[in-house]
Amino acid sequence: MTAFRNIHVALGSVLITGLAAPTLAETIAGPATVIDGDSLVVAGQQVRLVGIDAPEFDQTCQRGGQSWTCGQEAKTQLTSLVQDQRIECSGFERDAHARLLAVCSAGYLELNKTLVENGWAVAYRAYSDAYVGQEARAKAGRLGIWASEFTPPADYRMAKLPPAAAMGSQRRVQPGRAEGFSGCTIKGNHSRRGDWIYHLPGMKYYNVTRAEAMFCTEQEAQRAGYRRSRSD
Repeated sequence: MTAFRNIHVALGSVLITGLAAPTLAETIAGPATVIDGDSLVVAGQQVRLVGIDAPEFDQTCQRGGQSWTCGQEAKTQLTSLVQDQRIECSGFERDAHARLLAVCSAGYLELNKTLVENGWAVAYRAYSDAYVGQEARAKAGRLGIWASEFTPPADYRMAKLPPAAAMGSQRRVQPGRAEGFSGCTIKGNHSRRGDWIYHLPGMKYYNVTRAEAMFCTEQEAQRAGYRRSRSD
């Protein structure tokens, strides 16, 4: 009986320990090569800088009536930060492309924050509000892409989707415009079954849904080919 009780207590301790164990961050470190303005390869693994969104590599912005390659420039800016540096990235999950969603640093310099505060990326509110303050200061100072008119990177990607999905999604940001494009809270997501679904704040899966597009109204989401989530 004593032996049985000891085994039972030991098993209970293991179960309790397992339940109480916190989720551990995944960390990778080493030399880096840049893919575009917000993604890179570190020690052979692909990483997406979480909480920020830089212009796509082939994206252009408008400045003084002229088009310029802001996407290529964003990549150049990130390259200058990681060149000849040991980069350390830490994150808790990977995206649909198996990239680690991470905060990365070169020594004491955080890459995510630096890109936003210098105007080479926007705060990606669908994932995090961590860099909203840096974005506001970059807009006020008209730094980087904020000295231009540009399509938000998420909308630019949406425009490449089939017409029914992309319809009505594009918005252009004016230079230094204070309100930007951050007031829309409806999340659009492409489900594993191939459905285009939108989630309203307060819905069951809203907080865990990773937005592939953001909408201001249900009508806008529906025009873009999304349907309301049936989970509630």
